[in-house]
Amino acid sequence: MGRWCSPASAEPRSVQLLLLGVALVAASFYAGTLFQSSASPALILPPSASRSSGSSEPQGASELTNKVALTYRTALISVPAHGLDVCPLEHNEYVPCHDAAYVSKLRELDRSRHENLEAKCPPREESLFCLVPPPNDYKIPIRWPTSRDYVWRSNVNHSHLSEVKGGQNWVHENGKLWWFPGGGTHFKHGATEYIERLGNMTTNSTGDLRSAGVVQVLDVGCGVASFSAYLLPLDIHTMSFAPKDGHENQIQFALERGIGAMISVLATKQLPYPGNSFEMVHCSRCRVDWHENDGILLKEVDRLLRPNGYFVYSAPPAYRKDKDFPIIWEKLINITTSMCWKLIAKHVQTAIWIKPEDESCRQKNADMGILNICDPSDTSSWQAPLMNCVRLNTDQLKIQKLPSRPERLLFYSRSLELIGVTPEKFENNNQFWRDQVRKYWSFLGVEKTSIRNIMDMNANYGGFAMALSTDPVWIMNIVPNTTINTLPVIYDRGLIGSYHDWCQPFSTYPRSYDLLHAFHLFSHYQGHAGGCLLEDIMLEIDRIIRPQGFIIIRDENTTLSRISDLAPKFLWDVTTRTLENEENRPEQVLICRKKFWAIV
Repeated sequence: MGRWCSPASAEPRSVQLLLLGVALVAASFYAGTLFQSSASPALILPPSASRSSGSSEPQGASELTNKVALTYRTALISVPAHGLDVCPLEHNEYVPCHDAAYVSKLRELDRSRHENLEAKCPPREESLFCLVPPPNDYKIPIRWPTSRDYVWRSNVNHSHLSEVKGGQNWVHENGKLWWFPGGGTHFKHGATEYIERLGNMTTNSTGDLRSAGVVQVLDVGCGVASFSAYLLPLDIHTMSFAPKDGHENQIQFALERGIGAMISVLATKQLPYPGNSFEMVHCSRCRVDWHENDGILLKEVDRLLRPNGYFVYSAPPAYRKDKDFPIIWEKLINITTSMCWKLIAKHVQTAIWIKPEDESCRQKNADMGILNICDPSDTSSWQAPLMNCVRLNTDQLKIQKLPSRPERLLFYSRSLELIGVTPEKFENNNQFWRDQVRKYWSFLGVEKTSIRNIMDMNANYGGFAMALSTDPVWIMNIVPNTTINTLPVIYDRGLIGSYHDWCQPFSTYPRSYDLLHAFHLFSHYQGHAGGCLLEDIMLEIDRIIRPQGFIIIRDENTTLSRISDLAPKFLWDVTTRTLENEENRPEQVLICRKKFWAIV
């Protein structure tokens, strides 16, 4: 077992200052550790000068009693008096439901369809129940927008992508940093030029993607998410995903940069997003076999696209005539034609189709036996199998033309009406969250630029994210699969998010988020059929929150009391504040902050 001490951090404003910061990091690191014995383990917190103001910690380093031990979940959870154990250092990138060691033991998976890359959560007795440590040279991430282009190499210490994708300008080593030039497999000269090209192709050279009506994009096999990063100046928001596969840690790179992304794959299950949510689905050399299995993966794209939405395909079958590419292209044409997609542009290695708004062609093809129509009652997209059919938007009353952002954030959409939310209730909810977020910032007492990646763990209508829309942050809005289905509302507001069950770990790397917001989440899972306990959710929160990251928790008083008692054992600092709820009654708020430590 190793000795524990605080890592150093720096937040430079330029490359030169970044490298200067590295020297200061090294100096402060060795000054604090050179003369410490490694004979016995200890947990040492950083000096209070590097912590938040108002901390009750004494000056200098202070020891805690948590132990380094590989601990597994038991039927009856008992958090030791010395605090929760800390997993050994080799587990610093532990993603429970994407653990290759566990998945390799599952023999019944259809690996030909990449089912092994989907989330496969181990049974509780095989789940780790210890705190996931950061790497021993972890540094507080560089602030946005500098992080778009530079991150600390030590935080994502993997060179595979820079070695195999260096010529495509995904990522390069630059001293102590990773540098992201903005390239990709099909836009190695930069995402900006590529995005302009797509705008020209969708508008006949008269506009850009925003004028083409694109507000939300799903980027399939996103790599390090440079496509998403360079869409932000157009105020286009992207849900980026890629599997945890041979392109190791691409999603970890994206999140470290401050770009919204999650681990996922198109394989045997529907993606955890509602239908009719994206104006564009993008695949740039995304390594998806769209032509296989009767085009079932393209039918999932059809489910996710809004009417008049675009499918962008940048890959060899769109332009190369050697090998099997002409055969693949012919299959793609047959599948898309059966779905009545129209090929509107094919230029410079890229093809773009548009999904029809009028369903008469698809109904005709169904009548001829060319196309299968889904049962309208099959609407679930959480852990649901892929379906070899398309959904018809036959009820035109449910199809609504939405405004552009930012007007879309406050637009009263039909999806709100369908779940019984009145315009008055919607406006009151918006005003409530504007007030709450303003007070949250005062409670946190930090510069807004110190927080970039945020998750709302129980997002409801997305009011929390709406209230943060003018701040330099992005928000992953999570709708628990056992609550009322409000995720269509969130997407109709121009926001992004996912369904999830918090009785399972989330598909992301450790240390993904700067702030987590848990609004009446814990009480929802009390007595839940999934058998998860408050401690399970706290452990997952600790895994995905960054060192020095914040957790804002609002819930029943008894739940908050239990969390307050357990928080020190999870190495969280806790303060209590009081706010008024939507009924104008006082409600306690826990502001938790994860301590900053590392095994060295």
